[in-house]
Amino acid sequence: MRLIGVGVGPGDPELVTLQAVRLLREADRVFVPVMDPAEQGRAEATVRAHAGHERVERLVFALNERDDARRRESHWDAAGERVADWLRETGGTAAFATIGDPNVYSTFGYLAATVRALLPEVEVRTAPGITAMQAIAAAAGVPLAEGVEPLVLVPLARGATALSAALAYAQDGTVVAYKGGRHLPDVVTAVKEAGRLDDAVLGTRLGLPGESVTPLAEAVEAPYLSAVLVPGRRDARGGKL
Repeated sequence: MRLIGVGVGPGDPELVTLQAVRLLREADRVFVPVMDPAEQGRAEATVRAHAGHERVERLVFALNERDDARRRESHWDAAGERVADWLRETGGTAAFATIGDPNVYSTFGYLAATVRALLPEVEVRTAPGITAMQAIAAAAGVPLAEGVEPLVLVPLARGATALSAALAYAQDGTVVAYKGGRHLPDVVTAVKEAGRLDDAVLGTRLGLPGESVTPLAEAVEAPYLSAVLVPGRRDARGGKL
């Protein structure tokens, strides 16, 4: 029996690797995370472009829960128990589709921990996916990192404090911030105070219809799942080799 975390990219069905497509098509069951069992999530929409719909099953997660740890973990446990039950009953291969990459700020790690605890004999693997930071760099036409530049990725679900620290650390490198939409004014302030607002961009709906990449300085509002790219300072071609 196997459980495979499959990265399906930021939301564009064309930004799914050939390996991911093969695994989704070969899996006996494809589980997808949703907040509401009656609604299709971003991962599911991508999966359905490539795999048989009859094998897709929704698992409910408290994806936007930040304060109630008990509620959040109860969803992890319930989802993990459902996957473990299915694996125990069938002995088959289950895929769990996650936006982005299953090893980068993904729900998959929590699910896999529960399944491993219930079924120690299960084989757990992951298939990498294209991340939002790659998608925003491509859409903006800006290299994500060059030469010896550091590349720092920070989540801002709990506020923009971590962004200031990242900008101080990577003074000449690239900083990418995820999930900062609810704290956009503080994000803009932090980047401005670091003297890097002129080149920073905001990406929303990356990989989806209506994708937008605009100067951060012009941003007024943004959804929760948005990304900010502050490119490294580059004065000359190959200057950081």
